[in-house]
Amino acid sequence: MRQREQALLLIKKAVEDEALLAEILSSSQISDEIFGFHCQQAAEKLLKAMLSKLGINFPRTHNLRLLMDLLADAGHPLPANLSGIDTLTPYGTLFRYEDIPTEVELDREDLFNLIRTLHDFVENK
Repeated sequence: MRQREQALLLIKKAVEDEALLAEILSSSQISDEIFGFHCQQAAEKLLKAMLSKLGINFPRTHNLRLLMDLLADAGHPLPANLSGIDTLTPYGTLFRYEDIPTEVELDREDLFNLIRTLHDFVENK
């Protein structure tokens, strides 16, 4: 698959995660772990889409910091308002199989807006 096609597919898949997030945003029946997981998945796909658009190879990983560093190393760092997106990494790895520590607070509205901001950034890059 060519990189442009890969970028478009990843954006399409991220949009699917975003649609789910919109549906479960205020649901008390869906755990924060599941909400965070789909935020992480959307962010991962969007970062990989941006890397693809720029022609930058990336490994199979769920580590958002690694993907962000690849962008920065290539001269395309994320803006400051997106610098904390890597805090979602544990939702795609650790918190899939363990409970969120009690000291971790997840603000669904803020995270959903962060994902939408990342999406806009990637689309306009």
